[in-house]
Amino acid sequence: MLDRILYSDLCESLSFFPAVAITGPRQVGKTTLARQVAAKLQKQVHYLDLEDPRDKSKVETNANAYLENYFDYCVIIDEVQTIPELFTWLRPSIDSHRIPGRFLLLGSASPALVKGVSQTLAGRIAYTELGQINLKELEGTEVSMNTHWFRGGFPEPLLAKTDRFYNSWADNFIHSYAERDLNFLFGVDLAASLVQKLWKMLAHGNGGIWSAETYARSLGVTGPTVSRYLDYLEGAYLVRRLQPWFLNAKKRLIKSPKVYLRSTGILHKLLNISSWDDLQGHPGVGTSWESYVIEQIFQLKPAGTDIYYYRTQNGAECDVVIVKGIKPIACIEIKYTDAPSVSKGFYSCIEDLGSTQNFVMTPSSTTYKKGDNVVVTGLKDFLLKILHSLG
Repeated sequence: MLDRILYSDLCESLSFFPAVAITGPRQVGKTTLARQVAAKLQKQVHYLDLEDPRDKSKVETNANAYLENYFDYCVIIDEVQTIPELFTWLRPSIDSHRIPGRFLLLGSASPALVKGVSQTLAGRIAYTELGQINLKELEGTEVSMNTHWFRGGFPEPLLAKTDRFYNSWADNFIHSYAERDLNFLFGVDLAASLVQKLWKMLAHGNGGIWSAETYARSLGVTGPTVSRYLDYLEGAYLVRRLQPWFLNAKKRLIKSPKVYLRSTGILHKLLNISSWDDLQGHPGVGTSWESYVIEQIFQLKPAGTDIYYYRTQNGAECDVVIVKGIKPIACIEIKYTDAPSVSKGFYSCIEDLGSTQNFVMTPSSTTYKKGDNVVVTGLKDFLLKILHSLG
C-alpha cells in the first residue's frame, strides 16, 4: 500500500477541526485513506456509504437523531454530495458537541461539496482534494515514471501487473462515468452519448484552447450546453481548465483557458492507445507528456502559488507560469526530448513576465543551465528538488 502525502495533513486537520472533507474523483483511494486517518484518532469509527440505499435511509429522515448514537465516534460519510442538506443538518450537531475529528466527509463531486461547506460549515471544517497518485508518492517503489505516465495515477490500473488489466479498467471507468456516474454525482440527466463524444473530442484536442462554439458545432448542440457538460467533467475531477495569465499585460493575449485531461491513463484509452509502444508512435505523445507534467506540478506545487499558461496573439507561449500573489515567479517550457532547444517565443515570455527562475522540462535530462536565465531539468529532479524552493 502506497503512503499518500496528504495523510499527515489530514491527521493534523482532524486533530483541530470537528469535520474534515476529502474530495476527489471516484476510485482514487479516498475511502482507504479516510480509514487510515481515522484509525490514528484512537476513536471508534462508524462508516456510512450514501451510495448504499440502506445507509442513505439512515440519515435521510432524521440525521441528527441517528448521529446522536455516535457522539464520540469518528463518523465517515462517503459520497456525501448525494445529500447536500446533510451539511445543514451537521452544523447543530457539531456546535452542540464541538470536539475535533467527529466527521470525515468524502465526496466525488466538487461543486456540490464545496457549495455546502462554504454555506453551512464555515469555520467548522477543513477540506482538501485527494488527487491521483503522483510521482513523488512513487519514490521507492518499483513503478517507473513511464508506467505512471502511460497508465495514469488511479491506484488499481497503476499497480496492476499487466497492461491488459489497465485497459479493461479504463474502458469500464469511461463507460461508467458516461452512462451513470456523472448523473448520479450531480443529480442531472446528461446524455451518455454526448458525454462520451465530448470526452473523446477533448482527448483529441488535449491541451488546446477552449472554444465552446467550436465543440458545440461538432456535437450539434448549443455553446451553453457543451459548456455545462464541461463543467460537470471538471467538477468530477476528470478535466482541468488551465487559465491564462494576463494581469497587467501590455500585449494582446489569449484569454481563454486550455483544457487538459487530468488522467493520462484515461486520455490514452480515449485515444485508443493500449501500450507504451503505441504511445511513443502516436502523434499525441507530446501533448500527453505536457498533460502529465502539468498535473504533477499542480499536485505538488508549493502552498500559496497558482499555475497558469501565457500566450500572446503573435504565438509566443509559456506552457506553465507559476505565480505567487500577483507576481510570476517561474516560467516553464515542456519538451518531450532530453536534448531540448529553447524557443524564441519562450524567451519573449520570460521578458514579458519578468520571471527570474525559468525551466525547460524534459523527461529525464540532467539539470544544467542553458543561457543566463534558463535551466534544463528532468521532471523528477524538478518535482523532488526544485519545485518547493520556488514558493
